[in-house]
Amino acid sequence: MKSLCALSTRLLTTLGIAVGLSACLGMPDGVEPVGDFDADRYLGKWYEIARLDHSFERGLSNVSAEYSLRDDGAIRVVNSGYDIEEGEFDSVEGVARFVGEESEAYLKVSFFGPFYGSYVVFELEREGYSYAFVSGFNSSFLWLLARETEVSEELRTEFLERAGELGFDISEVIWVDHSPPG
Repeated sequence: MKSLCALSTRLLTTLGIAVGLSACLGMPDGVEPVGDFDADRYLGKWYEIARLDHSFERGLSNVSAEYSLRDDGAIRVVNSGYDIEEGEFDSVEGVARFVGEESEAYLKVSFFGPFYGSYVVFELEREGYSYAFVSGFNSSFLWLLARETEVSEELRTEFLERAGELGFDISEVIWVDHSPPG
């Protein structure tokens, strides 16, 4: 009986961990990944224009992400930013993999071993892939990315309106400073 209880406890613990990790691979209500997504066109450098703040980005300016194809078919992600308090640039490398079909802009990204979080492109400028609205697994994670460090006022307004409609707290959006450090 004791070994059966131990086995049950291990199974429940494993199930709990699996459920917890899979929760990080969901998406907020109403958010739908872009279809007809072309990963090759998405590769390259993107600048973070706006975000909802989190401890892992707090105090960073000049934030960018560089996406490139890895030999195994996954996508290399290198996020960089200028730490204002430390007075230096810092970067971290991760990996992104498609959750389903590669034509759907729904990926999982990891910077810390086996732990993945959602990366959902829910709005994308189709002609030149010049901007993207990105969500994480819940409405606490939101980014506006662009190929240039500045975007039009119209795009800023569109981003806030769309994010607000989807339940993101747009009063907490941070506009990222891309002026030269120092």
